[in-house]
Amino acid sequence: MNNFSEKVSFIWNVADLLRGDYKQSEYGRVILPFLVLRRLDQVLEPTREAVRQTDKEHPLDKTPEKLREKFLVRASGQSFYNTSRLDFQKLLDDPNSIAQNLLGYTHSFSQNVRDIMEKFRFETQVKRLEKNDLLYLVAQKFIQIDLRPQVVSNHEMGYIFEELIRKFSEQSNETAGEHFTPREVIKFMVNLLFAEDDKSLTAPGVVKTIYDPACGTGGMLSVAEEHLLDMNPQAKLAVYGQELNDESYAICKADMLIKGEDANNIKSGNSFSVDGHPTLKVDYLISNPPFGVDWSKAQKEVNEEHEKLGFAGRFGPGTPRKNDGSLLFLLHMLSKMKPADQGGSRLAIVFNGSPLFTGAAGSGESEIRKWVIENDWLEAIVALPDQMFYNTGISTYIWILTNRKAPERKGKVQLINGVDRYQKMRKSLGDKRKELGEDDIKVLTRLYADFTPGDQVKIFDNDDFGFRRITVERPLRLNFQVNPERIERLQNETAWNNLPTSKKKGEKGQQEIAEGKVLQTAILEILETFDENVLYQSRDEFESVLKKKVKAGGIKLGASVRKALLSALSERDETAELCTNAKGEIEPDSDLRDYENVPLKEDVDEYMAREVLPHVPDAWVDHDKTKEGYEIPFTRHFYVYEPPRPLEVIEAEIRELEGEIQGMLAGVLA
Repeated sequence: MNNFSEKVSFIWNVADLLRGDYKQSEYGRVILPFLVLRRLDQVLEPTREAVRQTDKEHPLDKTPEKLREKFLVRASGQSFYNTSRLDFQKLLDDPNSIAQNLLGYTHSFSQNVRDIMEKFRFETQVKRLEKNDLLYLVAQKFIQIDLRPQVVSNHEMGYIFEELIRKFSEQSNETAGEHFTPREVIKFMVNLLFAEDDKSLTAPGVVKTIYDPACGTGGMLSVAEEHLLDMNPQAKLAVYGQELNDESYAICKADMLIKGEDANNIKSGNSFSVDGHPTLKVDYLISNPPFGVDWSKAQKEVNEEHEKLGFAGRFGPGTPRKNDGSLLFLLHMLSKMKPADQGGSRLAIVFNGSPLFTGAAGSGESEIRKWVIENDWLEAIVALPDQMFYNTGISTYIWILTNRKAPERKGKVQLINGVDRYQKMRKSLGDKRKELGEDDIKVLTRLYADFTPGDQVKIFDNDDFGFRRITVERPLRLNFQVNPERIERLQNETAWNNLPTSKKKGEKGQQEIAEGKVLQTAILEILETFDENVLYQSRDEFESVLKKKVKAGGIKLGASVRKALLSALSERDETAELCTNAKGEIEPDSDLRDYENVPLKEDVDEYMAREVLPHVPDAWVDHDKTKEGYEIPFTRHFYVYEPPRPLEVIEAEIRELEGEIQGMLAGVLA
């Protein structure tokens, strides 16, 4: 059974034993950890006795743990070891004790392997298999598979593991998107990631690093590694990652071990709250973080880092709304870029449409886009077809960022419209109905590399995405009149109704209530002295008259009651005089306030003169309220107007449909 496909099929058929006792979506929880154990057991076979001897010579109670660890790793010749007196074959020699022995064998591995098994919740699966009389049968199946390194290379083993992951993902479409990014999408992202580095990546003995902060099962890291090895078999790509989901983390770390990678480079946990690689700087970064992820669980830690460290931390520019942490992943990844003078970095990330435009000027999202674009890191954005992912049919975009742009790309952003580049899948997988074909990937990669404007490619200056959000004010103009209608409005004002109330208790409270009622009566009596037919078109004039009448009435008006009176007795009137404050400045009318987005490249005064003042000559800009923002209206830049069909064509279709309906009705009534 040396053939790759045969091995995958044989392992996959282990699922036949589980059918009935396990759901399809649960098969991987059994098969994947058993596959890991079988491979690791056979990798350790040549040095097993040496490890056992080292364990005997350096017992835990007499040797410092870290030193003992070094001795055992050295003896195994791998990054992991197992000190058990058992091996996979011997487990079958005692069928009655297989569960106990298997768990003991597993616990004898080094911590990096035990960590994987714990995240797989392997002990739970062993007990479940034993309860259903399946444990011995499953173990027996895996004994038949020869996975020795001389038979199956690390590279081939990676393919086997990945193929099984893909199959399990397809069996569970409802969660596939959480664990599995379509391989062709990853391939395209890697193409874009490496596109500018062909010369350096093909150099003899080149060593590069790559990081994924939401690495899932490690698919992106694996494809990147494969791509580099295809380019240069002598190259080395050191991979790093972090994953929140326990099962995905276990799969990814196991995949690293199986392929001979340093599995310690894969960390568990939330990248936002606990950075598993706080000092890491890498050459490449790639990720497909969850769309619209709620980051409220890490809100405390993120906000503290933002406020205390500012730009010395990861989240200096700002934070997005807590129900969508997409841009937090971007900020986190940008913090892992090498400085430009040390070679710099390139970054590829998948987003939905939200990060392009969500958030007004001054918001966290806009400030993040502003920071990225003004630093000249955004290189290109590619729009993918919809229905590309397993758990969503929405449109998605690949962002390419770098701090080492080619000279011709400096100060520029390339937008590529790839929404029509796809082929229909023969069989849908969840929401995935489309895929990128080889030709699609080649065409889109070439469009990126050519950097030439066209129907599918637009090239912009960085400033083209920036704008000033200006506040356009218009003057407040009010008339005043004391008539029954407006007096009735006064009696609905909160400040008016609060007069005959008190927070005090007892006699003092009753006294305040009584005084409030008296004041209400006195005010109404004063208002009755006004001529209801007189319309005041000057606030200053009305206030002067009111002030004299109040003084004559021997009462005092508090600020809140005065404000309530002016509000209830006034109406907006374009013919009235301008209202001014104590400094003689014109007061703005908040109801007439408007906002305009003015492109950064355009003068605000010129914009006002052209777009606003011809319609509202009395308008002005409150420059103290102006904010700068950035957004990327991708769809607008590729919009093509399609005129409506001729009316006569539509009418002909309607008549045809009417004829068909009448024919159907005639057949029914006959």
